[in-house]
Amino acid sequence: MKRSKSSRRWLDEHVNDPYVKKAQKDGLRSRSSYKLVELNEKDKLIRPGMLVMDLGSAPGGWSQVAGGLVGEKGRVIATDILPMDPLDNVDFIQGDFTDDAVFQQILARLDGRQPDLIVSDIAPNISGIAAADQASSMYLVELTLDMVRQVLKPGGNYVVKVFQGEGSDQFLKDVRTSFEKVVIRKPEASRPRSREVYLVGKGFKE
Repeated sequence: MKRSKSSRRWLDEHVNDPYVKKAQKDGLRSRSSYKLVELNEKDKLIRPGMLVMDLGSAPGGWSQVAGGLVGEKGRVIATDILPMDPLDNVDFIQGDFTDDAVFQQILARLDGRQPDLIVSDIAPNISGIAAADQASSMYLVELTLDMVRQVLKPGGNYVVKVFQGEGSDQFLKDVRTSFEKVVIRKPEASRPRSREVYLVGKGFKE
């Protein structure tokens, strides 16, 4: 089977990507781990003892970083429709977090507590049809914001990946209504030609 030019380019980029090599060397699950490391360094998001929620967590790159930072006195509650291997200080729930049965499992795990921080590096399965992929992506990030509004601690923080395009400006406005401050970040580990940016919402307003 011949590979398309774009998949060949991705493979070449991936094999030669310094962050891929660094992740392998550092024992991290994905190159995206470094995005959260950089966001945390800039925005001081995660401290020991915190309760963090990771939506769309597999293969666990962000949960691994967060679990290391919250330490044994903290906890990360991670969820994804895909399976994820165990990690220290991380409770994983497999399933669609918008499904009521899965949401009830998440609430049971929270046990009345409210997360200090909700993060999401979620992305849809890519179809290759740009408009459809953008719509799927915006739908997913809106679902993460719904979760934030249901469970995040007042004054808590939120980090979400957004692909710039149709609906992204409107989503930014919507996030701003729920947070004291919202900044847009483009971590160095984010590929330059990618349309992804990260919104960091600080100071959740109930």
